[in-house]
Amino acid sequence: MTNCLSSIDYLILMNKKIAYFISDAHLGIHLPGCDDRESVLLSFLREISAGATHLFIVGDLFDFWIEYRHAIRPDYFRVLVALDELARSGTEIHYCLGNHDFAIGSFIEDTIGITVHPDPFRGTLQGKKLYVTHGDELNGNRILRRVLRNPILQAVYKALHPNLGVPLGEFFSRLSRNHLPDHVSEEILEEYRREAEAHLRGVEDIFIAGHTHVPELCCFEGGVYCNTGNWMSRYSFARLSDGEISLWQYQPGQTPRRLAP
Repeated sequence: MTNCLSSIDYLILMNKKIAYFISDAHLGIHLPGCDDRESVLLSFLREISAGATHLFIVGDLFDFWIEYRHAIRPDYFRVLVALDELARSGTEIHYCLGNHDFAIGSFIEDTIGITVHPDPFRGTLQGKKLYVTHGDELNGNRILRRVLRNPILQAVYKALHPNLGVPLGEFFSRLSRNHLPDHVSEEILEEYRREAEAHLRGVEDIFIAGHTHVPELCCFEGGVYCNTGNWMSRYSFARLSDGEISLWQYQPGQTPRRLAP
């Protein structure tokens, strides 16, 4: 069931200390009908700065990232500046690497102060044990994940000039995205639910993932599974407040819409 809060109710919530979770914006590549996703994201980051204790980027914020020592893509500049401003305002930012931005390196950590997690994040927040992962390893992609993250292969790739390496990376990125459309099968979604439920059995309280591009929140006996959906067209995000996870849709210029529970 979906519902909308009044502006006053939402402002009250915004003044509480909240952790936010977003994923799958795939910035840096043209996607039909999704041209506004960067400007909408910038608006969202400005709005949450007052009350966000934490921001978790649950992978694939960028469609392709290969970190060169002396080159940063100019089309990522505005978002990187916004993240830097958010970090400077006191928000603790965590970045769980995805299957498109797996090669993020020291620049994000050293320059902006974002904590990068090549592996899933495990920790306690607001009294709840969290497991946060992009989720590309949950549906049979573990071997590809290890290959892409191999430091030797990444070093070889970085030897290419950025004018060659970036277009080549974008080409392979398109091939990967074609295998995971905006609407995935019920079989894949059920696979994610089973994986989440297995983790929640006496281990974690909340399991958060992305990658499927489909926002959902499922309550199991052992805890809660939340998929953040995507920031390409849905503008969906999760929010942890007082130890309770909820799922929302950001609406530019309007009060966000609560999706679940």
